[in-house]
Amino acid sequence: MVTLREATSKADLKKFVTFPFTLYKDSPYWVPPIINDELDSFDKSKNPAFENAEARFFLAYKNEEIVGRIAAIANWIEINQQKVKKMRFGWFDFVDDTEVSEALLKKVETLGHGYNLEYMEGPVGFSNLDKVGVLVEGFEEIGTMITWYNHPYYQKHYERLGFIKEKEYMENRFPFANAHPKFFEKANELVQKRYGVKAINFTKTKEVLAMADQMFDLFNESYASLSSFVPITEVQKAYFKKKYISFINPEYMKFILDKNDKLIAFGIVMPSFSKALQKAKGKLFPMGIFHMLWAKKYSKDVIFYLIGVHPEYQNKGVTAVIFSEYHKTFSERKIEKCIRTPELEDNIAIKQIWKHFDPKIYKRRRTYRKDLNQ
Repeated sequence: MVTLREATSKADLKKFVTFPFTLYKDSPYWVPPIINDELDSFDKSKNPAFENAEARFFLAYKNEEIVGRIAAIANWIEINQQKVKKMRFGWFDFVDDTEVSEALLKKVETLGHGYNLEYMEGPVGFSNLDKVGVLVEGFEEIGTMITWYNHPYYQKHYERLGFIKEKEYMENRFPFANAHPKFFEKANELVQKRYGVKAINFTKTKEVLAMADQMFDLFNESYASLSSFVPITEVQKAYFKKKYISFINPEYMKFILDKNDKLIAFGIVMPSFSKALQKAKGKLFPMGIFHMLWAKKYSKDVIFYLIGVHPEYQNKGVTAVIFSEYHKTFSERKIEKCIRTPELEDNIAIKQIWKHFDPKIYKRRRTYRKDLNQ
């Protein structure tokens, strides 16, 4: 028999965070989070997402052993302002036992009914900058710090319990050698000449921080048309600056300004921390921080986290300017492999941006939905 207990105390939330360390202890592909960072993201006093969202965390027990977990999330901006009556769920992990997965999902369903919502979807996080999707292809590929990894049996559980595919995401990669200047250098020169745009490069984190708010504003404008987009609030800007920017080499952030010095495009790339996080085993201290710093400086794999272009400049070749700047930086760093974060399958525009580099899909992931019968 499965028993659900809500994780409300710090001790229970730590159990919630560390359950996957047991579930994936023998996996060479799972990338563990930093435990304290994960706990902070579930702390209502630290994560500003809770200003506009409610989240509850549940652990599943069988014979007094933890066998599953799930977070149930209601994003009030999405529900009340955007009129998307969706119950979100994420951080969903479980042993291969349908009784366990069903009990956890039924709890989310019950909460969704209580809020008078129309459907539930997951796995997703609080916002668009959180992890998304259950892995359905690419189980023998190492994960990243910005995606969830899961066992192959997860997909069968969703479908057996009546969930249907809502969105499909693809993850691509290509050797840096494929990003030959012939594909973007001429366009780079034409775009700069025609529109008077210019690139800004950084050498210090404090330089990035000075312009970070403008970047988040542009992110909101750039991605507003995508499905399920929830804008970043003012308070969240400060949180994300603290949480993410320290992990990013300043030279891996590229900003493009128009002739009036207004930010019209940006690129964010991160070094791959996957191996470093596996060595850290969930803890920065005493040794984890050194693994992370080594990866930040020496990793030969990079992850394209975000590219944002103002709607007025989309389809005008501005990404050629971004690629030109990255090519210089990556050549100096002797980067070998470029990895892209999950992108919606129907995002044709993003496919066009990368097509010349011959990217290969190496992972697929999905969100699943189930209608809530009112």
